[in-house]
Amino acid sequence: MKIMKNVDMSRYTTFRAGGKADEMVIPETAEELVEALNEIEEKKVPYIMLGNGSNTLVRDGGFHGTVIKLGERFNKIQIDGSAVLCGSGALMSSVAKAALAADLAGFEFASGIPGSIGGAVFMNAGAYGGEMKDIIVSATVIDGQGGGIKEISAADMDLSYRHSAFQGSGDIITQVNLCLAKGDHADIAERMRELAEKRNTKQPVQYPSAGSFFKRPEGYFAGKLVQDAGLKGLTVGGAQVSELHSGFIINRGGATATDIIQLMHLVQNAVYDKFGVKLEPEVRIIGD
Repeated sequence: MKIMKNVDMSRYTTFRAGGKADEMVIPETAEELVEALNEIEEKKVPYIMLGNGSNTLVRDGGFHGTVIKLGERFNKIQIDGSAVLCGSGALMSSVAKAALAADLAGFEFASGIPGSIGGAVFMNAGAYGGEMKDIIVSATVIDGQGGGIKEISAADMDLSYRHSAFQGSGDIITQVNLCLAKGDHADIAERMRELAEKRNTKQPVQYPSAGSFFKRPEGYFAGKLVQDAGLKGLTVGGAQVSELHSGFIINRGGATATDIIQLMHLVQNAVYDKFGVKLEPEVRIIGD
């Protein structure tokens, strides 16, 4: 188990911004994870789980606690028929490639999401009409209360738009069991290519960001509200509302977490003043 102190979190988040964490622990097994959790409980310090850091921003004051990031042994992917068993650290792109190699359809929507499979279940991530709730069967977790290992079915995960029960339970996902469907290799590959092209032409993928910054308000599209409020291109420091897609806040270069958060507040206030709609961040903002 690797333990690091005073860790620059801009290196571990896709925003490439933010402060430092007091400690980062990288366990390689479920046993090491339980050991880390026991030590954290003894020290009475806060902790967070971090996947690929694609949906997290650490404030510039840092996070005064422990960040747990699962090691490479949690990246394994096994396929048996239409069942796909993934370690929670496996990248979505890696799962998509494995599914394609096995001629399994149903994961194409997630092939371009830059996160880990555990983080995707935690957020019930989705894109292009698909969500994790459509394909997940169950998850193996470390019980956030007692440290034991248990299995949770999809029916007990309370999966809804960008929400799961894991956001409040404290349970830590270690494995995810998916069910896909046999498909045609060429059709799956073509769908993945189409979605990648759509993503690369319509989203500011060349800049650090956390993807779509705001949740979709019921009955609206966040990006359209931001654009219609005249905020496209609005800048605070190194942070900018993307000129390509107004639903994205990007790091144009040298942005601090404070820049990003101040820009978020400006956008929220302007949209609320103009349309009476409150935008909520999809991004998890932590620290001081």
